[in-house]
Amino acid sequence: MKALLLPVLLAAVIASAMGAAWSRHESRKLFNELQQLESERDAMNVEWGQLQLEQSTYTTHGKIEAAARERLRMKIPGTQQVMILQP
Repeated sequence: MKALLLPVLLAAVIASAMGAAWSRHESRKLFNELQQLESERDAMNVEWGQLQLEQSTYTTHGKIEAAARERLRMKIPGTQQVMILQP
């Protein structure tokens, strides 16, 4: 009985040690992946902020007016061309 118990306990200890080492390895691997994904998220947040800033500069009144004048050849009507309608 004692002769059988020692190899079983030895195998259990070895299996437990290997399981702990594998678990630690997986934990480190997942932590590295998490760090990488958080870094990508931060970079995307920075890019998102820059895109929002760029969009807000393109939608300012001056930019729209300049685009209308240059691309569409629009101009502000003169006082003779404006009609005010009463309800």
